[in-house]
Amino acid sequence: MARVVVVGGGYGGLASAARLAKLGHEVTLLEATDTLGGALGTESEAGYTWDAAATATLLPAVIRDLFRKSGRPVERELDLVPLDVIREHRFVDGTSVRLPGGTRGAQLAAFDELGPGLGQAWVDHVASFADDWEVLRRGYFEVPWDRDRLPKQVAARLHSRETLHKRLRRAFRDDRLALVAGHPFVAAGHDLRNVPAWAGLHAYLEQRFDAWTITGGMARLAAALEARLATRGVTVLRLTRALDLVVREGRVAAVGTELGEVAADVVVVAIDPRRLPALAPYVERTMPAIPPVVAHLGLDGDVPDVPHELVLHGDPMLVVRHGGTAPPGGTAWTVHGRGRLAEDLLRALARHRLDVREHVVARVDRSPRQLVDEWGGSPLGVLWQGRATVHQRLGPDTPIPGVYTAGAHATPGAGLPYVGLSAALVAQAVGPA
Repeated sequence: MARVVVVGGGYGGLASAARLAKLGHEVTLLEATDTLGGALGTESEAGYTWDAAATATLLPAVIRDLFRKSGRPVERELDLVPLDVIREHRFVDGTSVRLPGGTRGAQLAAFDELGPGLGQAWVDHVASFADDWEVLRRGYFEVPWDRDRLPKQVAARLHSRETLHKRLRRAFRDDRLALVAGHPFVAAGHDLRNVPAWAGLHAYLEQRFDAWTITGGMARLAAALEARLATRGVTVLRLTRALDLVVREGRVAAVGTELGEVAADVVVVAIDPRRLPALAPYVERTMPAIPPVVAHLGLDGDVPDVPHELVLHGDPMLVVRHGGTAPPGGTAWTVHGRGRLAEDLLRALARHRLDVREHVVARVDRSPRQLVDEWGGSPLGVLWQGRATVHQRLGPDTPIPGVYTAGAHATPGAGLPYVGLSAALVAQAVGPA
């Protein structure tokens, strides 16, 4: 049995702790704040509650595997619900498309409504990632990988110079389809000219596996995992900030905190590694992906009906998410803004004929800096700066023996699926007690 210390109580830390405890290790989780969940938390004001960050997830099998490998099946804990429409895209020319998930035929029909022949162009593009998914799933996403001994097919993709920007320009004559395909990366703060082409398989995952939400909000996932840690006997130390790793005789021996050292045989770093001086030199060539400007709105009265997620393309690009909880007669929206934000988000919304300024009864604004400070790092992980980014980030292992990384900064993309997979990789690398 190893003494395992997990640094960070966000989704990556919770998932890692649950898996390692089930494998028989003695696990202690350190969280700098007084609450667990990180970006899976909520914001509340005047009777309204909003998901702080993610409102949906791809690859529900990752969550199902986490709960099955750490105890009871997820169906006994949470209600995972597929979305009929993943998001609606509205373009500057006044046209729009609603993107369904989970079926090739529905997507083909949706894009054909946008223009003749566009459906086939879209499904052909999505199908082009099928081999990428299978190769990377078997040799990169689901198994701990050795940077110096990559399988030939995995290396061919990770080392390719092709960018997503180039692939989309080659695949689509209609810029609107390129906007839809590139949106998940632009929304996460990336420049498509720096994103490797294989990362575009996000569209393949949406079509094949759909997008899913959790009844009651994504914070239910964090609460269920917190309960799972208690069941598995994990020691949770809140308000305990990790200052650095303690390395003795070339191997990690403890985590230094404001309250003293916590002895460890294995450490899982589930926060931005830049925050720990022992790891910072190894990631000095990477940058975090910066969150958007966020406004959580509590609305009353008759407001426009919007889908789960609405993307308003342009500069700035606005994303409206419908969800959360509200008092009777109320509606909860969250608005994200990226680009040239020279005006208030509500004024920018009004220019898209979504004027809800007279309906606002509660509002919580968060700047990118506030979000990073609140969560101890960016939930969007590492900024893509070209193909080398794969090798410049850490995870699941690190150059320090006994130290592993999980969470957004240890994955090849933002979002709960990748974070969940990073925890699974750490559990494989550490192994059973």
